[in-house]
Amino acid sequence: MSDEGRIFREAWITGVKKYFPGEPKPGYITPWDDTPEWERQSAAAVYGQVRDFVRVSGGTTVKLSREQKGRFVALCWIAQIHKHTSDPKPAYVADWDELPEWQRETDADIFEHIEQTV
Repeated sequence: MSDEGRIFREAWITGVKKYFPGEPKPGYITPWDDTPEWERQSAAAVYGQVRDFVRVSGGTTVKLSREQKGRFVALCWIAQIHKHTSDPKPAYVADWDELPEWQRETDADIFEHIEQTV
């Protein structure tokens, strides 16, 4: 399970470094070994949700748009935020249209990275 979470986290960090305008906050690019436990659990859970979605779809997720893929990751992550945080900041549970462009692109990349590993 931790390997899956690590794969998710590394894809997140790669996306942040690629798309974030300027210098990202240190927490955005914290290495796996320094990532808080709740984030590790969440990363593994969302990896598993994407993996299972790709599998039960018979690989046809390749036909989804980048936005659809990113939305799936974002929604799964929001559910994890609610699971681990009783009163999250609104930005942590923002809907797709409220997310910054860099985050939407990163989420789509995460989906595609997991899709390619399944």
